[in-house]
Amino acid sequence: MRGRQVFMDSLVAHGVDKIFGNPGTTESPLLDSLQNYPEIEYIVALHEGIAVGAASFYAQASGKTPVVNLHVAPGLGNGIGMMYSALKANSHMIVTAGQQDNRMRLRAPVLGHDLVSMATPVMRWAVQVEWADEMAAVMHRAFKVANEAPAGPVFVALPINVMEQETENCAGASSQMYAAPHPDLDGIAAITEFVKAAHTPAVVVSDDIARAGATDDLVALVEAMGAGVWFEAIRHHSAFPNRHPNAKDILPVDAAAIRGALHDADLVMLIGGPFFEEVWFTRGAPFPDGSRVIQIEESPARLAYNHPLDAGLVGHLPSTLRAMAQALQADSGYQAQAKSRNTALASQSVEAHAAYQARAQRAWDRDPISMPRVMAELNAGTPDNAVVVEEAITASLDLAQAFEFSKPGDFLSGRGGGIGQGIAGAIGAKLAQPDRPMLAISGDGSAMYSIQSLWSAAHHDLDIVFVILVNREYRILKHNMDTYRQRFDANSNQDYPKMNLDTPELDFVTMAQGMGVPGTIISKPKDIVPALQEAFASQGPNLIAINIEGKR
Repeated sequence: MRGRQVFMDSLVAHGVDKIFGNPGTTESPLLDSLQNYPEIEYIVALHEGIAVGAASFYAQASGKTPVVNLHVAPGLGNGIGMMYSALKANSHMIVTAGQQDNRMRLRAPVLGHDLVSMATPVMRWAVQVEWADEMAAVMHRAFKVANEAPAGPVFVALPINVMEQETENCAGASSQMYAAPHPDLDGIAAITEFVKAAHTPAVVVSDDIARAGATDDLVALVEAMGAGVWFEAIRHHSAFPNRHPNAKDILPVDAAAIRGALHDADLVMLIGGPFFEEVWFTRGAPFPDGSRVIQIEESPARLAYNHPLDAGLVGHLPSTLRAMAQALQADSGYQAQAKSRNTALASQSVEAHAAYQARAQRAWDRDPISMPRVMAELNAGTPDNAVVVEEAITASLDLAQAFEFSKPGDFLSGRGGGIGQGIAGAIGAKLAQPDRPMLAISGDGSAMYSIQSLWSAAHHDLDIVFVILVNREYRILKHNMDTYRQRFDANSNQDYPKMNLDTPELDFVTMAQGMGVPGTIISKPKDIVPALQEAFASQGPNLIAINIEGKR
């Protein structure tokens, strides 16, 4: 058999059902093989970054391992930004790129380059298959590395001649691998004692909770502790129900502000990792003085990686959290204390929501539409069982107030801070959850990084409602410029340089129509709900551009 057959058979053996790609000449062996593997669907993108972004969200939303198919050096380069985001998101996926015939490697062929060196900084492992005889072994290891904790993308370069070489080594995959680490009973006992000694415990959760299917176990533990739950500033999932009375807020992006948010906690429990992704430098630790810090994590590599701990435990998250909750629930005296804290947290939640509603009301009738108003209208027009894919960075707090995300899969966003993930990711999310309505919300600046995603949505007839929030600026950069000027005592009387997108204005409706997606532009709040309802009732993708207020 040939190397390309071993490659494709390896995908089948490992349960791959989607390849996301932008084809090129060196990918001819793979493309020519697709007709013999009808169980694998090829999702076509018009830019390599879109293929990677869609695959990353597909991995997160489905739990399956997708494959990305890129084209030699320029194509790989186009995908590296999204590959970085996939690495930060711990997306288990195999990224491939066709390579020139390796018999020409000393001749400097067109588009030739060292693909492994290009990919290595943003991959868990990168390798080039040099002979067809090693194809099966390389692919077996690639799937292993991509899926073991902490998960992440793996890169495989595929020279065109290797794909056509003959080999007797058949594809294979391991089965019945029970790799989840069993929690140490002494560790559970020790951490439980730390928790019992705390008067004001706080929990900080990562995306690992959602990926591990541990949300229900986390809810039980948090209620047994009487602890508030804080979220990472940049997150891929909703790991804890945002309407739960113990849910607090998104943490800030510098150590001092995080310390301030957690100021009254005498114990901070980190679940998953790593923590924290900071934007601005401030001195000191992100934890209040005198507080104890404990961490529960599935990977030894990330335990105590960034911060010293009073106690740390490696263990399968659902069973570890469940065991801790049961230990706390068995202590009736401690449960009385936890119940009192839960009551106080519920009161704080009601007060915080009322304060937000008062702020939102003051902005309710602004023209252009305010952020709180647009999020409330979007929620009102979206079906209850919809998946929300969000990349509206400066609207994230208002979105969290307007929408309810009760379980993993209800909400998806991007990791790493790179923009353009939202509308590309919606393609992967929809393919992973085809039976649920899909709302993709993006800022206008972010949307322009991957606007070709609309063509892929139309080409594959995906029922996605794309909402572009149009404020004609990079609003997050303006906020960050304010912060920079304040922190570094820079001149703050100047305008915001090069951050407006108003000359010429971006016409998203025309762009969408040019890629086969019907669209409409909205400037009045009363028009949002009817437009959403019509879009969700129709077949295929739709785009709604909404003019909103900016920061000018």
